[in-house]
Amino acid sequence: MPSPKSARPTGRTGKPSMFQIHPRLLADTLPLCGLTLCEVRLMNDRRFPWLILIPKRPAITAVHQLNLADQQQLISESSHASMALEQLYTPDKINVAALGNLVPQLHWHVVARRSDDPCWPGPIWGCGQPIAYTEAECAHHIATLQAWFNDD
Repeated sequence: MPSPKSARPTGRTGKPSMFQIHPRLLADTLPLCGLTLCEVRLMNDRRFPWLILIPKRPAITAVHQLNLADQQQLISESSHASMALEQLYTPDKINVAALGNLVPQLHWHVVARRSDDPCWPGPIWGCGQPIAYTEAECAHHIATLQAWFNDD
C-alpha cells in the first residue's frame, strides 16, 4: 500500500494541479482569511454563523486523500474555527461536516447552531432558503471574525 505522503494530485499532463476554489463555493461564500492549510470563507447566510474551510490542495475530494500532516492540520484548523464561533456567537452546538454531494472539492462546514435557529434540531441542508447578509452585516461579521483569527 502506498504511503499517503507519496500521493500527489496531478492533472491530465502528469504535472501538479493548481489549487482553485470550486465556483459554487466562490458564489456562496465570502472570503475571510487564510490559515496554514485552509482558506476560510464565511457562508453568505445570515441564519447561521457558518464557516467553510477549504484545504489548499488541488484535486482533493476526501480527508483520507490528504497526507497525515495535512489531516492533522485540518483537525487543528477546524477546532480553531469552532472556537472562534463558540466564543463570538455563544451557540448551543457547533456542527462540523464534510458532505461533498454538490461540490466535490474537499471542504468542511463549521456551523454555530442555536436551539432557536430556524432549522433546529434538524440539519441545515435543505432547510429553507439562505438569507444573504446585508452589506453592513457582512462587513461586521467579517471584521469580527478576522480580528479573532488575527489575534490568536
